[in-house]
Amino acid sequence: MAEQRILIVEDEVKIARFVELELKYEGYLVEQAHDGREGLEKALSGNFDLIILDIMLPSLNGIEVLRRFRQSSEVPVIMLTAKDDIMDKVMGLDNGADDYVTKPFAIEELLARIRVALKRKKVDEATSVVLKLENLSIDLEKHTADYNKELIDLTKREFDLLVYLLKNKNIALSRDKILEAVWEFDYFGDTNVVDVYIRYLRSKIDDKYNKKFIHTIRGVGYMLKYEEK
Repeated sequence: MAEQRILIVEDEVKIARFVELELKYEGYLVEQAHDGREGLEKALSGNFDLIILDIMLPSLNGIEVLRRFRQSSEVPVIMLTAKDDIMDKVMGLDNGADDYVTKPFAIEELLARIRVALKRKKVDEATSVVLKLENLSIDLEKHTADYNKELIDLTKREFDLLVYLLKNKNIALSRDKILEAVWEFDYFGDTNVVDVYIRYLRSKIDDKYNKKFIHTIRGVGYMLKYEEK
């Protein structure tokens, strides 16, 4: 089983380092960010399993980081902060936080809450039939795709390609990997067919709704992530 990756967004370096050491001891892969903008950038570009997020951060506060992050990701977020006011907790939870831990905290409690959040994520992934990114949704059970509740007319191959991209959102995928996953043994030829179908999807989603979902990663392939045009 792959090691689970956790991002700590905390401006107090000593606390961030302490939590990082404890998490690494438990077998997690850990990265740090020390201000809100760096944290948001890392959270959106990295393939993390859980985010630990402070509220009082330089450049961009934790609630705003959470709000923007939730536009494109459902990765569990635990708020870790000295602010224990009820309204701060409500704001965090209303903006999509999964849990809330106040400082000072016992590391054993934080570790327990992390285990619960990761276990819940695993169950949700196993049972979910709807994939989402911003207002783009795919219902695997109904075999439909829509943007802002408007159905998108896709061929079976286009649908399968979009499903694969959405299941791997924020991850750079090579043409070979896409070809192997989506076409399997049905296609024998070069990887240009991937480029052709990416163009089809862009015309039906990015161009039609004036959004930026499908990104070309130079020298690699493609990535599905949401950005305002």
